[in-house]
Amino acid sequence: MDFTETSSRQRRKEARPAELAAAALALFVERGFAATRLDDVAARAGVSKGTLYLYFDSKEALFRAVIEESVLPLIDECEARVEALQDQPVRLLRELLTTWWVRFGATPLGGTCKLMVAEAGNFPDVAAYFNEAVIGRWGALLRRVIEAGIVRGVFRSGSPELLRQMVFHPLLMQSILQHSMLAGPAGRPLPEPYFDTYFDFILRGLGAADTQEPR
Repeated sequence: MDFTETSSRQRRKEARPAELAAAALALFVERGFAATRLDDVAARAGVSKGTLYLYFDSKEALFRAVIEESVLPLIDECEARVEALQDQPVRLLRELLTTWWVRFGATPLGGTCKLMVAEAGNFPDVAAYFNEAVIGRWGALLRRVIEAGIVRGVFRSGSPELLRQMVFHPLLMQSILQHSMLAGPAGRPLPEPYFDTYFDFILRGLGAADTQEPR
């Protein structure tokens, strides 16, 4: 056995929590939360089950790690973006929704939304955590941008929460479809004009079609 092979095996035995969380995410999305075993996660990560237990004692802990490693930093970044551009609601809304799709909805992370739809009834504590840490914070961020647009007279008057749902739910449903009925070996990307049509539709609905803001 040469040094390279020995080093490779040593690195696998010392897999970091982030690598274990990535393996768990892949299996959760592929098989579902209930059907995924800790043995499966360890095998996918290339480590022993004992090594996995050094970091995580349950699937619930693994799921939290997935969110904390990958999703919460993205939400933190988006919240900072809102602070920097709060006087430009149209630009902010475009940027936030595009960023959500590119870095969450169209990636394996988007499979967590499908996962919660399927498994919430069987794992209410996991669903409650996801709803508070991800859906709640993201929804509050979009509401804040829409409220700012209403105050500035850029967006139509109305319930910010209802408007948020009308704006965001089409993208959310696209993500769920991409990770369920439309799933394939290479995925199925959205048609090229999708976002042009999507933003034209929602901005006209919000009364912002003729608004020109600096980009």
